[in-house]
Amino acid sequence: MRAGVVGAGVFGGYHAGKYAGDERTEFIGVFDPVRDRARAISRQYGAIAFTSLNAMIEEADIITVASPALFHHDAAHRALSAGRHVLVEKPICATVEEGRELLDLAEKFGRVLQVGHQERFVFAAMGLFGDLPLARTLSARRMGTPSPRNLDVSVTLDLMIHDIDLVLALAGSVPSRIEAQMRAERGGLADHVVTRLEFPSGLAAELESSRVAPERDRVMTIGFEGGAVLDVDFVRKRFENGAGLALNPDFAEAPMAKDSLGASVQNFVSRVLDPAHASPAADGRAGLQALETAMAIDAAAGSLSRM
Repeated sequence: MRAGVVGAGVFGGYHAGKYAGDERTEFIGVFDPVRDRARAISRQYGAIAFTSLNAMIEEADIITVASPALFHHDAAHRALSAGRHVLVEKPICATVEEGRELLDLAEKFGRVLQVGHQERFVFAAMGLFGDLPLARTLSARRMGTPSPRNLDVSVTLDLMIHDIDLVLALAGSVPSRIEAQMRAERGGLADHVVTRLEFPSGLAAELESSRVAPERDRVMTIGFEGGAVLDVDFVRKRFENGAGLALNPDFAEAPMAKDSLGASVQNFVSRVLDPAHASPAADGRAGLQALETAMAIDAAAGSLSRM
């Protein structure tokens, strides 16, 4: 299958490399309004720096959208409307209405719409989507250091949305109650958010994310029915499983944990080739639920979600 990438930033380059290295796909090129960046990636893989998004869509079978969140809807909408399968990086879109439009288009044309919530593959490698007791409590801290990237959206859409997606996947539903507080240090959008989510199942989750922290830190603690507690360190890729839950202690060596983005791209290709392919990936509906929850958290905290 012929694969094209929208966006020649860091993640666009990663996706291009994954397509170039998959024998099932031919990486045909990249589109980015910043032509020099598009040329650099295209030269690296012997592909084309397209001057038109529509021209690339016309030549491709599958498309990755790795542009800034504000442009996800336009590119994915064009691709789906042309009958192409789409992998869009998180968040699915910048507004809930835009996300619903993409979901409707994917269903209308029978196309795969996958959202790049890569941490799901780390969860899957650990065994957290297996036959385990019900999760009753969850706390997660995802802290990042200052960066000029993604300042057009809140930290909720930038970083916390990873943990939002994971807790929604564990809960199997959206939260019934949301409380949140935020701090903005570099403008009107939240740079540090703390939230509590309560779910119909009884699960209570407390999430904290910052992009102005002094050091990087990404940890999660899950309490299960029966008293088992799991402590996960996503940076070091290890966990403490004192209760002996049926998990994989060597998950860090699993390919999908070593390279979760690569696992996401490979999974997308597999789903396109075989619609019955079982996977832990976030589909369009899951991506939309994560977006809706993130925006509800921002609203509860008194922050806008985007510029």
